[in-house]
Amino acid sequence: MRPEILFPLFAPATSLSGVGPRFAKLFESLTGGPAVLDLCWHLPSGVIDRRYGPPLAEVIPGRIATLTVEVDEHRAPPSKRLPYRVVCHDSSGSLELVFFHAHRDYLMKMLPPGQTRVVSGKVEVFNDRLQMTHPDHIAPPEEAERLKAVEPVYPLTAGLSLKVVSKAVHAALERLPELPEWLDRGLKDREGWPDWHEALRRAHNPRDEADLSPLALGRRRLAYDELLSNQLAIALVRDRQLKQRGRVLKGDGHLCDKVIASLPFQLTGSQRLALAEISADMAAEHRMLRLLQGDVGSGKTVVALLAMLTAVEAGGQAALMAPTEILARQHFQTIEPLAQAAGVGLTLLTGRDKGKARQAILEKLAAGETAIVVGTHALFQEDVAFKDLAMVVIDEQHRFGVHQRLTLTGKGKAVDVLVTTATPIPRTLMLTAYGDMESSRLTERPPGRQPIDTATLSLDRLPEVIDAVDRALTRGAQVYWICPLVEESENSDLAAAEDRYRALQQRFGEQVGLVHGRMKGPEKDAVMARFAAGETGVLVATTVVEVGVDVPNATVMVIEHAERFGLAQLHQLRGRVGRGSGKSSCLLLWQGPLGETARARLKILRETDDGFRIAEEDLRLRGAGELLGTRQSGLPEFRLADLAVHGDLLATARDDARLILDKDPELAGDRGKALRVLLYLFERDAAVKYLRSG
Repeated sequence: MRPEILFPLFAPATSLSGVGPRFAKLFESLTGGPAVLDLCWHLPSGVIDRRYGPPLAEVIPGRIATLTVEVDEHRAPPSKRLPYRVVCHDSSGSLELVFFHAHRDYLMKMLPPGQTRVVSGKVEVFNDRLQMTHPDHIAPPEEAERLKAVEPVYPLTAGLSLKVVSKAVHAALERLPELPEWLDRGLKDREGWPDWHEALRRAHNPRDEADLSPLALGRRRLAYDELLSNQLAIALVRDRQLKQRGRVLKGDGHLCDKVIASLPFQLTGSQRLALAEISADMAAEHRMLRLLQGDVGSGKTVVALLAMLTAVEAGGQAALMAPTEILARQHFQTIEPLAQAAGVGLTLLTGRDKGKARQAILEKLAAGETAIVVGTHALFQEDVAFKDLAMVVIDEQHRFGVHQRLTLTGKGKAVDVLVTTATPIPRTLMLTAYGDMESSRLTERPPGRQPIDTATLSLDRLPEVIDAVDRALTRGAQVYWICPLVEESENSDLAAAEDRYRALQQRFGEQVGLVHGRMKGPEKDAVMARFAAGETGVLVATTVVEVGVDVPNATVMVIEHAERFGLAQLHQLRGRVGRGSGKSSCLLLWQGPLGETARARLKILRETDDGFRIAEEDLRLRGAGELLGTRQSGLPEFRLADLAVHGDLLATARDDARLILDKDPELAGDRGKALRVLLYLFERDAAVKYLRSG
């Protein structure tokens, strides 16, 4: 249960004065949530300094000033199209306040002639006269000191003004309770951090630009709190996992040896190391949850198969689950000859299997006659039963929710899980997103894989690129041509891809195929299958081929408007070629002028094909939120921490979380109780339920 002390923060934002139902929806989309707390997390992104307040004769035009003046007269215009003017003065000069579409009665009330008022806004000169158009603030003279301050500027959304947002945030901060201190005293003193309450107040009351920096003391403290809640939650989940009894899966190696003997190449050093780590996990008494990372083409599928065969040798069954039917089929085709060499029953189960054929597959699985099944989310369905499911391999984890992972592992007893991904994940993201897993990396290419020659060209040289495609087709190679996604509109993406398809068709005729995200699954699969079979020579596509078919004969990758793609995505796309023995090239076409980030991206791609270095650079250039498309990927979204800046704090938080649970595994002591409040504050409620109540 959420502690009572936090109730005011989790009350709906509509409980604040000035936030009615109409604004509530806008606030929710702006701050990411419906509660008072979401407003507290909505930190300023800029400042307006209103401390400048000279006599009128000394005002510097173009600056924001807070001025004390006496109101002389109101000059209503003869036409509504002209501005309404209020003439004011001080002992040194005069000032005109200018209003468009003015309401005379309201202005008479705010600026009564003969009275002194404080006005704050940008001062300009027009026709040699000093003027201020639509002052930001008009107040009586006793409020001069309050107005002469540094005012925070918040990110806004259509329909919400700065005044409305500032007022709501201010009201939310009034609700802040005094929370118990959860930080280690030594760490807090060493970093010079304020209390939580004070840190949040400071973040919302910046005195200058430096206070907006993620490195400002208050903001670093808040970032650390969020990272500590993340690492503590992960550590609790992990501890629970390790306490759950697994089953000891030890093979005698007879099936694995047959497969290794039938491979046309030697296993790389990193494949052997990863296998040793996986085998040790499977042989242990706790359940395995391990992530296997490796670039496209580093040999993950073979490692996954050998791990599944270890489970089969120990008397169990194994399943490999892929996010799309086309990937599932590709895995099946890769594994099938190897499973035959080992004499192991293998089957494929996708949504396409219906009726009697499907029934036959299910009966063999339930009877234990099929040792390994490869499939899509069709494997989750209720009527899919195993005789003894001992191990599951999940490909491209970030395409599946945790819920789906649990559904599949629930089909066996104490199932071991191996998750594989071709998206290299930076170390900081590994800790925040996959911290509950052990991790293995494949860092070498299997022998025979060719390096890919990468070149960057301006789109002005498009005719030369099309000639190069012609030459590639003449020598029997195949070509991917990727068109960009234009964030704002799917229609324009589609139009870009269709235009390019038609243009290339004029030159190459029926040799050109088109695939995009709007096509239905079977339609898409059919186009991809024709390309894989060599029936089409050029495949024009949006990014749907990013994780996809293995076409060894495709040796040219053209990426149009490469400046619009993320680094990791460009790297993934480039990895679709260079999968056979032929020399491969990747042409990155850009349109100027190039921004600094886009230029840096293209430079890194020319310099390296090391996916892990590229992932780290991508994090540095783009920040974590965009990196894997956080919303789709099941990665945590941070409100206050920025992993590109606060990476050092993440490592500290991980060590701190470990020490905390070593000393007080149930969080029952004084600091433990404060840390429970922290977990609820950052909505890590799921982790708290793993603790005994206390």
